[in-house]
Amino acid sequence: FAHGDVLMIGAMAGLSILKLVQALAPGLPGIVKLVIVIIGAIPVCVIVSLIIERVAYRPLRNAPRLAPLITAIGVSILLQTIAMMVWGRSPVPFPQIMPSDPVHIAGALISPTQILLLLLALASMIGLVLIVEKTKMGRAMRATAENPRIAGLMGVDANRVIVVTFAIGAALAAIAGVMWAANYSTAQFAMGFVPGLKAFSAAVLGGIGNIYGAMLGGILLGLIESLGAGYIGDLTGNFLGSNYQDIFAFVVLIIVLTLRPSGIMGERVADRA
Repeated sequence: FAHGDVLMIGAMAGLSILKLVQALAPGLPGIVKLVIVIIGAIPVCVIVSLIIERVAYRPLRNAPRLAPLITAIGVSILLQTIAMMVWGRSPVPFPQIMPSDPVHIAGALISPTQILLLLLALASMIGLVLIVEKTKMGRAMRATAENPRIAGLMGVDANRVIVVTFAIGAALAAIAGVMWAANYSTAQFAMGFVPGLKAFSAAVLGGIGNIYGAMLGGILLGLIESLGAGYIGDLTGNFLGSNYQDIFAFVVLIIVLTLRPSGIMGERVADRA
């Protein structure tokens, strides 16, 4: 649950870096500024995530399952509080650095920022799949996720694998945080809470532990929110319109957990004796 707040840290750090870049080199093209901001936000998120792993999660690795969950909620509150102290409690405008003129694609109006967001999401997804499926570290990740004890007996350094996993997740969160803020032109200390819950909902919908399932779950969740807000809004006279679109994600989460806890692409696992 704290992963959404790592996204928030990426957005807020990116905002600070962007202000510095605009002060030092205001004439740079918008795309160059955005690349610099993303490159600068990634190490910030990685450092924060590795501190969280070392201080909050590693000591609880063999604890009951409820302990890490409670700790994650505490870490989330801590990160939000720190961000509020550093950047303030009010939403902070994220400067418009990309062209604002929308592009017509198949009858839809899409901004250049949204196009770049989609391309970065696709590139990040492809990169993650290649790392997990085609590299030695990726095989170690899968082995550790399947059975850490047996992976250790086969020579896999579980601590190193987990650290690398946290670093990769933090880098992706930094990219997402910067692009989220650039798309909505604002950043705020509590902005990561709902996206974090939606990411969890998408992972559950697609199947926990399945990368393709998480991607499918995210796409389906976005479609459910958009179409639900439109069609249900029309049916209810806008009583349940776009203002309530976040509800649809959690309704889907409840339904999936009730009917198919393993998700769409997850494998049903028998309870261990």
